[in-house]
Amino acid sequence: MAKSQQTFNKLEKEKKRKKKKEDKRKKMLARKEAKENGELVTNEFVYVDYNGNFTDTPPDPAEKEKISAESIVIGIPKSENVKKDGYTGKVSFFDHSKGFGFIVDPETQEQFFVHISECIDEIKEGNKVSFDTVKGTKGLNAVKVKVIG
Repeated sequence: MAKSQQTFNKLEKEKKRKKKKEDKRKKMLARKEAKENGELVTNEFVYVDYNGNFTDTPPDPAEKEKISAESIVIGIPKSENVKKDGYTGKVSFFDHSKGFGFIVDPETQEQFFVHISECIDEIKEGNKVSFDTVKGTKGLNAVKVKVIG
């Protein structure tokens, strides 16, 4: 006769699986009996309060806040960061081969980065320009750049 192909580990795993299944069945029967006797009362719902904590009491409907669908913003609105004032400055450096440069504000001597994609007119070093600004990763960037006179 051939020896069984099952190893000791396989037998142990099978025993643990059967024991776990039996324990689960016993717990289920115990819950059923407790429910029939009226001893076990379970809450089927869990609520979340305004601080994000779980609770078994429902929230007060009077404190419910009404939100309109128009006030929900999906994505990053670009127009919020644009200053409407408009700046004027002088192009201190512009590299056409790389497509970027810098504009200096004559009043504050502040430099603004400008990319060729944000230029309305073709600009060169020394041009006087008007532009708006938008917050970039490293500071304010010039957008809507137009050559003045």
